[in-house]
Amino acid sequence: MAKKKGVKPIAQNKKARHDYFIEESIECGIELKGTEVKSMRQGKVNLKESFAMVKNGEVFVQGMHISPYEQGNIFNTDPLRPKRLLLHKSEIRKLGAQVQRQGYALVPLDVYLKDGRMKLNLGVCVGKHLHDKRASTAERDVKRDMARMVRTNNRGE
Repeated sequence: MAKKKGVKPIAQNKKARHDYFIEESIECGIELKGTEVKSMRQGKVNLKESFAMVKNGEVFVQGMHISPYEQGNIFNTDPLRPKRLLLHKSEIRKLGAQVQRQGYALVPLDVYLKDGRMKLNLGVCVGKHLHDKRASTAERDVKRDMARMVRTNNRGE
């Protein structure tokens, strides 16, 4: 069977985009077991409370929940086990240096299937304060209102 080309989104972490300013994002692979891949292809993954950390020269994602594969058997693994991310050594050093700065965190943004392989988009993020969240919400509301006004004005013509 030929591998499918292109990108197929699996899951997004919308909470991360709400709670953090995303400074930079990097694509990385994920080390998975067989039944985890099958479950992820079905879209049974949750990134809501997940984060990544650099430990002993490796990057691990914690709290990423992959539901057990329904047709799996004894080979199903713990849904919350830490998963190793596949990055080059220079990229790991760079991420480790960025995380050392105060207030920065590594947060998984989304998981997708790219040319038959599972990829994770990892963001270097800074936490938002309450007033930042209010400002972004107000900005989004203004854009929505402007788009609505343009639509209504175009209908009359």
